[in-house]
Amino acid sequence: MRAVRIDRFGGPEALVPVDVPDPVPGPGEVLVRIAAAGVNRADALLRAGLYHRAGRPPLIPGAEAAGVVVEVGEGVTDFAPGQRVMALDGGKSSGFYAELATVSATQVVVLPDGVDLARAAALPIAWLSAWYCVRHLARVSKDDTVVVKAAASGVGTAAVQIAAEAGARVIALAGSAEKAAWAGEFGADVIVDTSAFPDDAEVEEVLRLTDGGGADVVLDTVGGRAFGRSLREVGHGGRVVALANVALEPSTVDTRDFYPKNASILGFQLTNLQIHGYDPRPDLRELADRVAAGAYRVPIETVVPLEEARAAHERLERRDNRGKIVLSVGPEFGK
Repeated sequence: MRAVRIDRFGGPEALVPVDVPDPVPGPGEVLVRIAAAGVNRADALLRAGLYHRAGRPPLIPGAEAAGVVVEVGEGVTDFAPGQRVMALDGGKSSGFYAELATVSATQVVVLPDGVDLARAAALPIAWLSAWYCVRHLARVSKDDTVVVKAAASGVGTAAVQIAAEAGARVIALAGSAEKAAWAGEFGADVIVDTSAFPDDAEVEEVLRLTDGGGADVVLDTVGGRAFGRSLREVGHGGRVVALANVALEPSTVDTRDFYPKNASILGFQLTNLQIHGYDPRPDLRELADRVAAGAYRVPIETVVPLEEARAAHERLERRDNRGKIVLSVGPEFGK
């Protein structure tokens, strides 16, 4: 089968198209013919050797995908060949930058009608992360004001929609006027071009927009220095949810920025959550049903053929994409 492999850690050039043997499903596993695979920042960190759970090369990257069941392993009774599914890497898949992949049946969900495979491939990482953080951790309600950072990203556009559906007032922060305007198309009540409000000025703008009281929830998808600003932007009794450090820099925290406000800091990391017992399938099913019903829009900005995964990573690392980058792998793409 065709696949893209990392034979040595490095830049996007480390992604090499190869031919490898077809994987065979073991007990409790499902073999999926991949139609589309999502491209995530965790993939780029894995490729660079910076991901905290990275193994050693050779590695086939890819943590989310959608496709069609080809075969099931011993003991699997919930799936049958021909079913359309989406899959999430729980740490044991064979890697989704490939035509075929094996994955634990506990990480696979059958898709409802109305969700094509391209959009389904974008749900298991970014959308599930946004869903869990907004719905379960922050418990956003109609009484909340929610700040979403990097609101034009995959997680950001999902979080804006999920928080807006909950009835919250959403303030979307993005790194350019174009990205901020685009984030506004997903239900944000207020958009902020953070390039016009560098550093402390961003904090002042959020406080101004909240009448000086700060936000009820700040979803920090950036990390680094941005996390320190998030603590200053949250209000009394508020919640700061930290789920990434794409800045790849230390976060300097002044405890005086949050403890006097009785604010909470909530951390989220999807793989680690699963290791400690979280079953993603109920949330993924609900997400897919909501997408099928038309409640959410899943924006796919760029589609790149599997063999050109290097170009997908180059675009991801330029940070000029709006929405999701997806690899087109098989003929079922878009079905």
